[in-house]
Amino acid sequence: MDRRGFLATTATATAAVLGCSHETIVTEEQLLNSDKITWDKAPCRFCGTGCGVEVGVEDGKVVAVRGDKLHEVNKGLLCAKGYHLPGLLYGKDRLTHPLLRKPDGSGFEKITWDRALDLIATKFQETLDEHGPEAVAMYGSGQWTIFDGYAALKWVKAGMRSNNIDPNARLCMASAVMGFMTQFQSDEPMGCYDDFEAADDFILWGNNMAEMHPVLFSRILEHKRQNPAVRIVDIATRFTPTSQFADAYIEIKPGTDLALANGLLHLIVEQDKVDHAFVEENLVFKRGNENIDEIGYGCFGEQAEHYTFSDTAVASSFEELKAFLKDYTPAKVSELTGVPESQIRSLADMYGDKKRSTLSLWCMGVNQHVRGTWMNNLINDLHLLTGKISRPGNNPFSLTGQPSACGTAREVGTLSNRLPADMLVTVDEHRAKAEEIWGLEAGTIPAKPGYHTVDMFRALVRGDVKAMWIQVTNPWVTLPNLNRFERTPGDGRFIVVSDIYPTPTTAAADLVLPSAAWVEREGMFGNTERRTQHWNKLVDPPGEAKEDAWQIIQVAKRMGMENLFPWPEEDWHQPMFEEYRSFTLGKGKDLASYEQLREARGLRWPVVDGKETRYRYAAGEDPYVTKQRGVHFYKATKTDEKAVVWQRPFHPPAELPDEEYPFWLTTGRVLEHWHTGSMTQRIKELHQAVPEAYCELNRADAQKLGIANGMRIKITSRRGELLLRAKLDGRGTPPRGSVFVPFFDEGRLINQVTLDAMDCISKEPDYKKCAVRIERA
Repeated sequence: MDRRGFLATTATATAAVLGCSHETIVTEEQLLNSDKITWDKAPCRFCGTGCGVEVGVEDGKVVAVRGDKLHEVNKGLLCAKGYHLPGLLYGKDRLTHPLLRKPDGSGFEKITWDRALDLIATKFQETLDEHGPEAVAMYGSGQWTIFDGYAALKWVKAGMRSNNIDPNARLCMASAVMGFMTQFQSDEPMGCYDDFEAADDFILWGNNMAEMHPVLFSRILEHKRQNPAVRIVDIATRFTPTSQFADAYIEIKPGTDLALANGLLHLIVEQDKVDHAFVEENLVFKRGNENIDEIGYGCFGEQAEHYTFSDTAVASSFEELKAFLKDYTPAKVSELTGVPESQIRSLADMYGDKKRSTLSLWCMGVNQHVRGTWMNNLINDLHLLTGKISRPGNNPFSLTGQPSACGTAREVGTLSNRLPADMLVTVDEHRAKAEEIWGLEAGTIPAKPGYHTVDMFRALVRGDVKAMWIQVTNPWVTLPNLNRFERTPGDGRFIVVSDIYPTPTTAAADLVLPSAAWVEREGMFGNTERRTQHWNKLVDPPGEAKEDAWQIIQVAKRMGMENLFPWPEEDWHQPMFEEYRSFTLGKGKDLASYEQLREARGLRWPVVDGKETRYRYAAGEDPYVTKQRGVHFYKATKTDEKAVVWQRPFHPPAELPDEEYPFWLTTGRVLEHWHTGSMTQRIKELHQAVPEAYCELNRADAQKLGIANGMRIKITSRRGELLLRAKLDGRGTPPRGSVFVPFFDEGRLINQVTLDAMDCISKEPDYKKCAVRIERA
């Protein structure tokens, strides 16, 4: 099956041009014959793949999109969501005016922008004056543009002198961030999408690419079609569309991937498939705190309010790692994971085969994990010990779920402990560098990290955070253990929400601001392969909607912080970006200039002398590597410019099925919908394809419980319950004892059931493993 054939089987619609309603659909014939439609480039608004689209505009309205054939990421193809991009702009209930909650709490009233901005400035300033910087917070998004994120970072950390800013990327990519940071001292993959045409073996760890990243998966399938010896391995807890295309499906018990990874390392070391020359030249060894009682899970006892565990590293060695791995025999690992010994040995052979290149791919299955950073470490370990890294087709490659989780959350540094370009608020010289660029007095930026996402909302409930601004995200759908975050009337908090549609989060707000979306404003995103992409404003937003960065800048100026945003009102995007870019230059994170990005279809950093970089740390590819051959982990200055191999043990999940709650629950996404569905559920074709969330069950379990396909059932955990319809023999098939529920449906909130356990290092919640009971409703 070629790429187009695969996308045709997975897409709801694959016509070249599709609009969002009868008013905006343009047929292909009309398109070819129209001289009124103007076209410009933009990246897709949805996932982190970063597909290029051409946007057709007529009479001030987006009427068509088509895949950009000149774009290196997707080469003219789009997925079902991409073909329906215009629809996200034209839902009937777009927010168009600022809305203030009425004093009696009965609803909202329209107010002017001046009143709204003055109110925000007043409330935040009063909170600062009365309670200090730790009482204010901003919660952002991997959907923020680079402009939005940089404005927010500067307002919070330089203006309000608070580190209480965090993005929803904490819920999806933080474990990958900390995996890269703890091993290479620099975030983001060393590989790129060129690996999809270069690898011999693709090993997917808990990653349903066929639905979640279909355009990238189509590149893998096309490569396999042209090279039949290519192999795809799907390691997963349920059979999915990805499994159907795989050469091997390896079913694993939930939460046991650490044991499997250690089992692979055991065999690689035991069979001496280690690249010893690479190890000697490029690696050091460490181990951290392994005491499960000291680490905990972030959701029990005192940790249920504050989870601040900090890992401590000690030096280790290859011999110590070898001794540690002896216990992870194929027999023991098979017992823990449910994976047959023969599959464990075959998988280890793939990683250890020096004649074949290996690409590891993962996303939420690894990251949303109580030991997600550890699991990232172990996947990276597999590539480091075998020397399969920073070479075409040989890389550990974490995929991204949001369009700028990399470009904004990770690179701009909109996390509670970070600054731009891998810098940290805990490092004196990093704070000093930011203060120099921003023209601040020394000591302005606090050294103590702010609240991570889950603790930020716990602090909001307690009343420690009293003023919060939420932009481009929907936490009253996405937070785990959602029931604990319900607001009560007169709770004394002030919450602002900026969005494009009404959501459960806007319903919880005191003030709602209408935002401009996608091509209704100028923007930049950064995708999974380090590609920064620019787009122009192509149409006006509806009503009085404004871009998020503008909203922040206007509030900052009303708080007397004009010095932070000194650029002309009508022309601030370029000087803002060039100021941000100055953080990256000479650091191995070099971004292309504003003008270069306006012209190009994205460029992969580091960009030096106008040339992008495909493979970081690789001689002949990365301009910061001076070696003639091999790799150089030059960012790892604390470990003599060597990467770290971590020793990480298996720990069980925070909650296990028992007699009362006998099923595993896993949550995730579906092809047609994106995140909480606030955009895709308003696109008629996508909504009709999957109109509501459901619960996938194994047919044998359903028969035992007397449940038929489509029957209403109740799913119950220790935290809450939810009514859903059962789905049997759908696209995904969980094994006996497991169920799967997508989280896109705002009317059926599965996160009322999930557990707020989280990773010990990244503080990313584990949405993939909790215990539930299933019964007929």
